[in-house]
Amino acid sequence: MGIMSGKKGIIFGISNKHGIAYGIAAVLKAHGADIAVTYAGDIMEKRVRPIGEELGSKLIMDCDVTSEEQVKAVFDNYAKLYDSLDFVLHAVAFANREDLTGNFSDTSIEGWNLALQVSAYSLITISKYAKRLMKSGGSILALTYLGGEKSVPNYNIMG
Repeated sequence: MGIMSGKKGIIFGISNKHGIAYGIAAVLKAHGADIAVTYAGDIMEKRVRPIGEELGSKLIMDCDVTSEEQVKAVFDNYAKLYDSLDFVLHAVAFANREDLTGNFSDTSIEGWNLALQVSAYSLITISKYAKRLMKSGGSILALTYLGGEKSVPNYNIMG
């Protein structure tokens, strides 16, 4: 039994076994947490489903975080399996390739809006549905990256 024994949560944003989200998930699992995971689309499912299975996840589900309906569906399906939610990890980020290269000042409004909707606003949507299940309180953790503090080549709008 570990410090997270009996705790249940959802991780948005595991992409592979080399990222911070996976590291956090592995430690949570090692300390007894029950973890649900999401992935974004068919390409990510091929990477994330085996990781979710390795973590013993009872819920492994597709979720485009720009779709409030899909975010709601994740929490609705989670609620069918669990009576409460203790934690959420938001490790989601995305920008179009063309907005990560070239001049920052050439970023399109569409590219800017997409990057901010996926990488930042989705935290609000996720929090909206998470709080309904956090009956005894809980924690929502959002990851950031060094590129938000220092200049990183080819990071452009993600910083």
